[in-house]
Order: sequence, then structure tokens, then C-alpha cells
Amino acid sequence: MIATGFLGRDEFKVKLLNESYIPQLMDLQQQVVEALPDKAILQPLDEGELVFILKGNGLMIGVFVEGKLIAFRALLEPVIDEEHLGYDIGLKTEDELKKVLYQEISNVHPQYRGFGLQRTMADIIMQQVDSAKYNVVCATVMPGNIASMKDKFSQNMHIAALKLKYGGKLRYVFMKKLLEVERQWAEERFVSMIETNAQQQLLQQGYIGISMKKHQDEWFIQYVK
Repeated sequence: MIATGFLGRDEFKVKLLNESYIPQLMDLQQQVVEALPDKAILQPLDEGELVFILKGNGLMIGVFVEGKLIAFRALLEPVIDEEHLGYDIGLKTEDELKKVLYQEISNVHPQYRGFGLQRTMADIIMQQVDSAKYNVVCATVMPGNIASMKDKFSQNMHIAALKLKYGGKLRYVFMKKLLEVERQWAEERFVSMIETNAQQQLLQQGYIGISMKKHQDEWFIQYVK
């Protein structure tokens, strides 16, 4: 057990997971997907992907209430291939790529939404990362997945790229250096999330996306450099 707390009146416990939890993970993922109005938002991990992470290629934590798994979050040490997110954030060498972790899936049982568990799990799992072994954490998010984007920004991750990934799907590439020094920004722009080309141009000019805000019915990304 690595952490405890309360969700309302329910006490929760957080554990590092291993392969014995795969049936519970598969069951929880199914419950989460069934509760989504737009099932395309979430791409569940299949059993093989869960096994890969749990056999030492990353980290996975689970949140339990009365012994039942009600949430989990995963970090993945990815294989180095042409799709590696390290290339998208400007890394070049194999040594650099080996020090990258991906923020993978995060699921919370519908009954336990509204308690900030996504953020709680993010804080806990990041505390488990060996900063001597890893330098950077990356993630991809579909534009329009507001909850996931807020989750990334809340962890002080920033947008480093906006490009086609995974066979032609438009994705933001988020990143965070584990030992990042706070920086000062000289320029700032707010761009609508639907203006893909304008955002890509700013990113190519060295801007990064650090937050988002809603104006009327439209979301805007804050870009700075």
C-alpha cells in the first residue's frame, strides 16, 4: 500500500498493481466504457497491453474501496519505434528516448467520479517514478477531450506538438520534464482549439501550450514562448 484517503465517507487504499489484477482491470475498463456517452473518447487497453506494462515496462497503481478496484492509472515505458513520442518533442538519440515514459490510460468507476481521483492518482503515480532513470513524461490527447486536457494541464504538462498519430488521428502531444525549472514567458497567444493550422504554426515557431479557457462555447489554448 502506497497511499490512503477518503472519497466522501469511503476510505480508499492505493497499491502498485501486478498481473494478478488483470481480471479486475478488464472488468473496470468495461464498466467505464459502458458509461461513456461518446465511447470513442476512451481506447481501453487489451489484456496483452496490460500484461506488457505489469511485467516491468512501466507502472500501474490501483485505488481500492473495501477491496474492490474502483480506479487505476498507468505509466508505460514504450518500445522505441518510428511512432515514439520522443521524436515529436525533439529528442534524437536512443539514450534520450529510453528516458521517456508515457502517461497511459486512467480509469475511474462512474460511481466515484467527482472526487478528483484522476488528479490524486496522477500525483501518487508520479511520486513513484525514478527520476534517475526517466527524464520526461509524454502523453497524447484527442482535441476536444476536455477532461483529459484539463488533467494534463493540471499536472503542469504542456503541449509540444499537434499532429497526426496512430494511423492519421489528430492528437496533441503533451510533455513534462521531471526536473523542469520554472520559466518566464515573453509572448502569449490564445488560439481556438479548432484552429489546427494556427496552432501548428505557433508550435513550429517555438511556442508551447500551457493552459486552456472557455469563452462562450469555444475552447482556447494559451500558447507562450
